[in-house]
Amino acid sequence: MAIHYPSLRQWRIADQRNRYDENDCIRYALSLGMGADPMDEADLRYVFEGDGGAPMAVMPTLLSVVGAPGAWATDPGTGIDWLQILHGEHRMRFHAPLAPRAEVLSQTRVSHVVDKGAGKGALVVTQRSASDAATGRLLATVEHVSFCRADGGFATEQYPGDAPLPALPAAAQREPDASWDMPTLPGAALLYRLNGDRNPIHASPAAARKAGFERPILHGLCTYGMAARAIVRLACGNDAGRLAGIAARFSAPVVPGDTLTARLWHEGGQVRFAVWAKERQRMVLSHGVADILSA
Repeated sequence: MAIHYPSLRQWRIADQRNRYDENDCIRYALSLGMGADPMDEADLRYVFEGDGGAPMAVMPTLLSVVGAPGAWATDPGTGIDWLQILHGEHRMRFHAPLAPRAEVLSQTRVSHVVDKGAGKGALVVTQRSASDAATGRLLATVEHVSFCRADGGFATEQYPGDAPLPALPAAAQREPDASWDMPTLPGAALLYRLNGDRNPIHASPAAARKAGFERPILHGLCTYGMAARAIVRLACGNDAGRLAGIAARFSAPVVPGDTLTARLWHEGGQVRFAVWAKERQRMVLSHGVADILSA
């Protein structure tokens, strides 16, 4: 099948209700490398539920995994060749700090279907609203951009498709204002997959080789969460509640065991960033931009 624009734009993705608690918050933070130094109190507040004092802190990018709609594009009716999908970009805007436990209502819709042309692929964007199920308070808006490499050329005069999202800005062409190295464990993908993404290319060498990789690769959203971790530490005074939004483009896979170097530039009221695999000198996240709330 090929993409049929009207059908895909109206594709129904079921609402989800997901509970999370302190254990989920801690597991997620640990999977981003937080707590690697048990004496680092900047990380400790994200991986320790505390002793009755201030409540534990929660990384807002937890909502990249809690309430994610799953592999909806594998349904043949979408017309998408799901084996050829790459995660192109991820954009999150945070509207309220996360409590250490809550029930989240996630509502997802297809917001853009972009034809890049025959042989050039298509972009499919889903927009998800994540709300506190008890209060109705909006917590985050998530835009997931999928690059469907085999699905371009569906546009017709009647259904030309949508315009793409506004382009993300490139990093500044100067030395970064701040940088930070974050080691990853050789088994980092095996830990991160406990957050819910059980794609075998992150665990099975055979599955990774079948997909064209020499070995299992790290989840892109783990790299994304680690970028958020660097921004929270370097630009938010370690207060995750000040991170109002983060967006980036996935430019290359990460191999578990890589050291990730986050480079930050202050541009007006925003932070621009990129992430590099240090040993391989390879940019793995590009066109990063984050919005920071005043202290």
